[in-house]
Amino acid sequence: MIVVCGEALVDMVPSKCGPEEGYVPRPGGSPSNVAVGLARLEVPVAFLGKVSSDPFGRLLRRHLETNAVDLRYVVTGTEHTTLAFVARREGEEEEYSFYAENSADRNLRPQDLPATFAPEVQGIHFGSISLVLEPGAATLEACMRRERGRILISLDPNVRPFLIEDAAAYRARLEGWVATADLIKVSAADLGWLYPEVPPDRVAREWLEMGPALVVVTRGSQGSAAYGHKAEASAAPIPVKVVDTVGAGDSFTSGALGWLHRTGRLDRTLLAELSEVELGELLGYAGLVSAFTCTRAGADPPSLTELAAFARSRA
Repeated sequence: MIVVCGEALVDMVPSKCGPEEGYVPRPGGSPSNVAVGLARLEVPVAFLGKVSSDPFGRLLRRHLETNAVDLRYVVTGTEHTTLAFVARREGEEEEYSFYAENSADRNLRPQDLPATFAPEVQGIHFGSISLVLEPGAATLEACMRRERGRILISLDPNVRPFLIEDAAAYRARLEGWVATADLIKVSAADLGWLYPEVPPDRVAREWLEMGPALVVVTRGSQGSAAYGHKAEASAAPIPVKVVDTVGAGDSFTSGALGWLHRTGRLDRTLLAELSEVELGELLGYAGLVSAFTCTRAGADPPSLTELAAFARSRA
């Protein structure tokens, strides 16, 4: 089993409402998206986070339950649900405006964490705004450090500059997470914001020396690359008719973790030993999951059956 930790929130997605432009609420939040993506790939997965009891929170809980995500590590809060308003601009990544003051997901406390995880838990994934907004960020950081060396730690920072008040302080804290994690997935856009004068491949190799077994960089229209201790690999993008890219990065993360689960590689030692061919297979599988997600509106990743049909259509 993989446990995904962090926020479940509601994306307010722009949509036509009769003659007017409006917003439609959709279940979202990077960790929630990753959990649903894994469940649809038939990977045993649980979600750890705080979900509101308000109507949006009930929407999120139903979404997780409907997609067969285990909720044993979910706690209920009376605080409101975080809302993320999505703005789209031609040729650019989506822009998000978060309304998260005193929301449920950011109020995860140390007492909300399980004393121990179930024996079947092989990996724990962290990331996104849940590692920025306090007090939940400190809670999850403590969980990450507690489980280091016992369970494989996966990290996707999914940087949201809008929420970061001090870039230098955030960068220093992030490098502490990098040293703790076994697997890192990060976008070239994130690295460009974090280290604007440094090429992404150089940052990935420097991060690798800080402690992880594998660093994977997604590069949008340029595909993806993986940097391991034994080998490196790259993969070209999969051409599709893009409806939107909401959730594409999260689907890539689900695909990467799903491939590791399917091949029995959810282990730090095995992760560090991946060959160039194996890294190429990981990137190809994750890229396929991400590409499929781009063909549908919103964060709507494929089921295993849909993915197999999609793969056959590309052959």
